[in-house]
Amino acid sequence: MRIFLGILSALLLIVVVAAGGAVFAIHHFSQGLPEYAQLADYQPPTVTRVHAGDGRVLAEFATERRVFIPIEAMPKRVIRSFISAEDQNFYSHRGVDFGAVLRAIVVNVENVATGRRMLGASGITQQVAKNFLLTNEVSFERKIKEAILAFRMEQTFSKDRILELYLNEIFLGNRSYGVAAAGLNYFNKPLDELTIAETAYLAALPKAPNNYHPVRQHDAAVARRNWVIGRMHEDGYITAEEAEQARAEPLEVRRREETDYVTADYFAEEVRRQLSSRFGEQQLYEGGYSVRTTVDPKLQDVATKSLRDGLVAYDRRHGWRGPVAKLESFDNWSKQLAETTVPAGGEIWQLATVLEVSSDRAEIGIADGGRGRIPLAEVKWARKWIEGERLGPEVKQVGDVLAKGDVILVEPVAKDAKGKELPAGTFGLRQIPAAQGGLVAMDPHTGRVLAMSGGFSSKISVFNRATQAMRQPGSSFKPFVYMAALDNGFTPSTLVMDAPFAIQPGPGQPLWRPQNYSEDFLGPTTLRVGMEKSRNVMTVRLANSVGMDKVVDYAKRFGIADKLQPVLSMSLGAGETTVLKITTAYSMIVNGGKKVVPTFIDRVQDHTGKTVFKHDMRPCDGCSGVSWSPDMAVPDVPDARETVIDPRTAYQMVSILEGVVQRGTAKAVSSIGKPLAGKTGTTNDANDAWFVGFSPDLAVGLYIGFDQPRPLGGKETGGSISAPVFKDFMSVALKNEPATPFRMPPGIRLVRVDAATGQLAEPGQRNAIWEAFKPGTEPQPGEHFVLDGSDVASGGIPSGGYLQPPGSVPPLGQGSGPQEPASSGTGGLY
Repeated sequence: MRIFLGILSALLLIVVVAAGGAVFAIHHFSQGLPEYAQLADYQPPTVTRVHAGDGRVLAEFATERRVFIPIEAMPKRVIRSFISAEDQNFYSHRGVDFGAVLRAIVVNVENVATGRRMLGASGITQQVAKNFLLTNEVSFERKIKEAILAFRMEQTFSKDRILELYLNEIFLGNRSYGVAAAGLNYFNKPLDELTIAETAYLAALPKAPNNYHPVRQHDAAVARRNWVIGRMHEDGYITAEEAEQARAEPLEVRRREETDYVTADYFAEEVRRQLSSRFGEQQLYEGGYSVRTTVDPKLQDVATKSLRDGLVAYDRRHGWRGPVAKLESFDNWSKQLAETTVPAGGEIWQLATVLEVSSDRAEIGIADGGRGRIPLAEVKWARKWIEGERLGPEVKQVGDVLAKGDVILVEPVAKDAKGKELPAGTFGLRQIPAAQGGLVAMDPHTGRVLAMSGGFSSKISVFNRATQAMRQPGSSFKPFVYMAALDNGFTPSTLVMDAPFAIQPGPGQPLWRPQNYSEDFLGPTTLRVGMEKSRNVMTVRLANSVGMDKVVDYAKRFGIADKLQPVLSMSLGAGETTVLKITTAYSMIVNGGKKVVPTFIDRVQDHTGKTVFKHDMRPCDGCSGVSWSPDMAVPDVPDARETVIDPRTAYQMVSILEGVVQRGTAKAVSSIGKPLAGKTGTTNDANDAWFVGFSPDLAVGLYIGFDQPRPLGGKETGGSISAPVFKDFMSVALKNEPATPFRMPPGIRLVRVDAATGQLAEPGQRNAIWEAFKPGTEPQPGEHFVLDGSDVASGGIPSGGYLQPPGSVPPLGQGSGPQEPASSGTGGLY
């Protein structure tokens, strides 16, 4: 009895001491523990996902590529797989599974004896405590703190909240934070489409993602996945048959980029800049926004290809600048080629080396080890480039261009220039263009940017030439000078003198004498013909008569430039603007004079689905929460857009610009066979070549030029360089669209006039056109008046007066009373 009592006393003492030690340890390690109550409102950093107009992914921005999924939306199969793998008793223990701890102790004793790695026994709640509140330090102190926090969290939060935090926070490798991101990054599937085998693989990753990489450690990954499948079967979550089928399923990774992503680098970067400006960098990369953009992937592909083809076509007219590199020997040439860096912009083609050269072909080796040939016809364009505008002699044999060992860029070609089929393995010689450019396509009624290309390749430069490059628009600015005139008494048939014009810029300065591109003069010419033929001197005389202050106002009103200098050279497009701005301005012409604001983003929703930004701010009563059906009436949404110009003036300019395509400097575009309008533009010394135009429902603008401005070359103009790009784009964009005519507003009178003189047409006259006039301004029989201003040739101040025969109708067509000249001031001076 004494022995028994002694043992009992000793045990009680041990228990008391152990309990006291436990209390002391809990008290000691509880000091300074992080505040866990913050987890009640915790929202982990999540990926901001940017979608194209059709819903496909355009880009993702994140510090941690996580997609947050509420526990209510988490598929049961996913939850059960992680419980089986990580914490079978999760729903029954109080934060720590003591049975699992004891089993781990026993196993670790054996592991210490055999030198194997120690095993942990942290359940899901403990892992949440560690991941959110503690460090990854391996120590008993951290394990004790982890257990204390786990107990406290279980008393505060529901099991589902703890599980929600765990499944959305845990790192599963492959840049994946949380199970939703892992499902997308490993299998390109949302969680509800994952198979048993796929969910089991994800559940196998938390312990050590790198140890179970699906490619590098494939066998270990499959073994771990199958172990999880077995645990799911033991726990009764799947049947034996389902387990067997899951084990037999191969482990295959499917990358998202292969199918889901829309390629629009410049567009995505512009969206990133705008989101960062609106929400801040941290919110952009951690806020989990869902962004719906305006980009149309089909039109984007066409825009990218059209601009690239245009740049290549221009570049080929200006010669061959030499190979990318040269191999010193042909020992293992395929390996040498594979190790050669592809130059920026050349990623769309293939690297090759010249193996043999004959007079009519070059035998080449491709970087993938294949072989092919380049016929003479595919190098004919590659005359040697000489500094300036000179080119070497015509290419008569392949050896004039290529030599053995040259490393070049090539592209497979299936047909020759005449459409004849070429043998398999035929390639064309390619060269990265030196010139660059930018293109924008937008909906002129809403301002939604449907496609944009900011250069040949974002690998060369992420600088967006469509939105960031400030360039002179040249003659593409002229429509705004002409609209100022049309709003101040002129008509499309008003005659303006196309004759030498000079003006004194200031004391001691030589006379400024603007010239026409053709270096000739047409004499009295209608406004329409002046625009169609892009007559510079007429435009300057017109701006001088109207007054440059009005022209400046129109430039500001249309958003082209806020601070345009009121000097006459600006009427010829000497001020700077961007492709986006001037394309938006042209949109306001075709949409009837309504102000539009260009946008790349339709709406932004936060991680809860709440809309935090939308482009269309028009009120729509009764639109929310309505199930749509085809028989419902379309809601009446008010149009609160500002009117920037008289709709009749806008239509007159649309009609005139349509003439540019039908008879003028952009006549090549008319072959598309759809109603189109637009204007070419070429700056001084041909530094920039422009075309801006539109159909009734699509506006497109672009320029081509060197980043460091220099001449594009003799006879290179907006009509020869940029109009073909516009044509290529519109040919595809409008291919399946009906030939919709331009919409005419009320208050327009159509009168048949002579296309050349603007006078009333005779019956049966062949060159007659329908001209748009505002009521009371139509030409009258025998009317003849000319804006002359010839007195400026001697250095005098132009009066803006008219020359007209005695008794003719007054120049502005506003009745028979006395008339004032179009401008009583001097206009801008240069």
